[in-house]
Amino acid sequence: MIRDIAAGRRYVDPDIAAAALAADRCPLTPRELDVLRMTRQNSPIQHIAYTLHLAEVTVRNYLSTAMTKLDAPSRHAAAEIAWEHGWV
Repeated sequence: MIRDIAAGRRYVDPDIAAAALAADRCPLTPRELDVLRMTRQNSPIQHIAYTLHLAEVTVRNYLSTAMTKLDAPSRHAAAEIAWEHGWV
């Protein structure tokens, strides 16, 4: 491995490569992740809307879409799922 690297060739650790291939892809948009991140901090919808410069109804729509994508019963459950997967 050291000789390969010294010769200018690449080395990819098989365990890291396998983990990267097995990792779940995040189905959420960056904005959905933003609102879930703030939900994890127990921010109320009004505060999320104000902070992200969105209308409250838009925040609710993002949360609803994220909940649907993650099959979560609540916005807090969706935020927890996203946290467990390392997306937020």
